Amino acid sequence: MTKLIRFTLNRRLPSTAADTPETFYGILEGETVFETAGLNGTRNGREHSIEGIRLLPPCAPTKIVCVGRNYVEHAKELGNEVPSEPLIFLKPPSSMLAAGEQVVYPGLSQRVDFEGELGVVIGTRARRVRREEAMSHVLGYTVVNDVTARDLQKKDGQWTRGKGFDTFCPVGPWVVPATEVNLATLRVTTRLNGEVKQDGPITDMIFPVADIIEYVTQFLTLEPGDLIATGTPPGVGPMQPGAVVEVEINGIGLLRNTVVAESESNRTA
Repeated sequence: MTKLIRFTLNRRLPSTAADTPETFYGILEGETVFETAGLNGTRNGREHSIEGIRLLPPCAPTKIVCVGRNYVEHAKELGNEVPSEPLIFLKPPSSMLAAGEQVVYPGLSQRVDFEGELGVVIGTRARRVRREEAMSHVLGYTVVNDVTARDLQKKDGQWTRGKGFDTFCPVGPWVVPATEVNLATLRVTTRLNGEVKQDGPITDMIFPVADIIEYVTQFLTLEPGDLIATGTPPGVGPMQPGAVVEVEINGIGLLRNTVVAESESNRTA
């Protein structure tokens, strides 16, 4: 399995914007990272030990496009109708979080949920794409946790605040090229402190990946590196500070993050 990653050589978190280290792309093979020219680029001859890097979210999107209620049973568990067409919302790129980093439980919320999802990373610019051509624009697949402040989502009547907090979009740990992934065999499994909470096949999605891309590109342009979160299977639920959340998709990878209270966060605002 090819693991396309994005990383920095500076393993510590930056303390200021000026301290933000340079980022690189590469292919992870065992304990070695082979640097590449871009997410899907060719190797440039430089190598790094995995001990000398820090993984970042594996893509740098201009936008994160999300699909709500894309599994029948998930729509039902929240008391919602099954949509007749894709229900689209956006998460800000500032919400992205790397594998292994901390989801910050905001003081403004009393209920923060996990939502394990398949992530689709766009490889080539897509505008008004037909379903039959849609998959040719996909670079690969990753794992997403669409963290949601459920109480704020319900209170606001729209989803920007409830879905958009910093750290509310863990992604990774890498991208697996589309040529190596058989969507028909994938399952999304989410574990909270080791206990399975979600376990559903991708084939249960109401709107498959090609349909989502066709629908979305009728009103916005997808750029290389953009991320689509395709919706979550049933079983979503709350998590508390101190929890460990693991979202795993067979054949792609395991995304693990811990949850901390805002007052205990070591992240810089």
